[in-house]
Amino acid sequence: MDSRPPKLPASGPPPPLAMNKPPPLPDERGPSRLAPAKLERPRKRASVLTLKELSRYHNLLVFARSRVEGYFSGKHKSTKRGGAGEFTDYKQYVPGDDIGNIDWKVYGRTRRLYLRRYTEETDMTVYVLVDVSASMAYRGERRQPKSFLAAKIAAALSYLMIRQGDQTGLGLFDETLKSFIPPGSSQRKLHEIVRTLEEIEPSSRTGLANALRQAEAVFRQRGRLVIISDFLDQPQEIFDTLGRFLHRRFEILLMQVLDPDERELPAHAAAQYVDMETGARMRVDPLELRAAYREQMAGFIRRLERDAVNRRIDHCLIDSSFPYTQAIEAYLGFRNGRPIR
Repeated sequence: MDSRPPKLPASGPPPPLAMNKPPPLPDERGPSRLAPAKLERPRKRASVLTLKELSRYHNLLVFARSRVEGYFSGKHKSTKRGGAGEFTDYKQYVPGDDIGNIDWKVYGRTRRLYLRRYTEETDMTVYVLVDVSASMAYRGERRQPKSFLAAKIAAALSYLMIRQGDQTGLGLFDETLKSFIPPGSSQRKLHEIVRTLEEIEPSSRTGLANALRQAEAVFRQRGRLVIISDFLDQPQEIFDTLGRFLHRRFEILLMQVLDPDERELPAHAAAQYVDMETGARMRVDPLELRAAYREQMAGFIRRLERDAVNRRIDHCLIDSSFPYTQAIEAYLGFRNGRPIR
């Protein structure tokens, strides 16, 4: 039996011969052989943001803050991390020690000087890669495009990472690494990341493996790599390239964003479907192939997850109709070394 996932239809009742669908699924394309592209930082705007643009930018930042803060208030109290790290025990003061760490309450009880000792905490560098290829523009009926969901997830995670003191960078890719914001942990860096996410316009074909090869040159510090994509690409080529990051001891999390239509195939009448990345057209009757499609798509997702686990890479499937807390919980489990389901 052919193990390739089937082509994907669009959602909603289609007009005759005028219906869009996501691109061919993995293994329907040949291996990508893309020439290295010139990497550019996101261009700075030459003029002041308009009120409409400022409103969109503000709304995404407010969304990120509200989702992250709301998650923590609903789960547990979050302590603010101090510069010294987590308290562990006491040490008797000797001349030359930092008097700023003297515990004066202990001195009041014992009349002896003791220092509070802390476990040193180091900042983690996190790189977030977001897929902006044409397939990410797909949207089911009464649902947001996958690209919009990916931008919201990336904004929320960036807010969370910077809130935790992690150095956070952002990359956008289609068949190349289109833009890259170097890691930082300031509010200015967060604003730069969010503004870049606001300007996402999906286009072009997918080539994650090539984008990763380009990213390898600019991801200079070892850390965590979070990739937000539908992963409708060549899995073997992707994992072969991710092996380079594993060799450098990166921790990797794959967040696979899919619309329910892409997993289930809506029961539309026969219509012509258009590939969102290549423009190829095909007339399909979904009612005739729905069962086989579902089986192949489920198999593709299972293989992607299995291949990730076998390489000690975390994988999280995110349904575009689910709450955003799913992505936050996935990252927190990844950050703390818990299994992700």
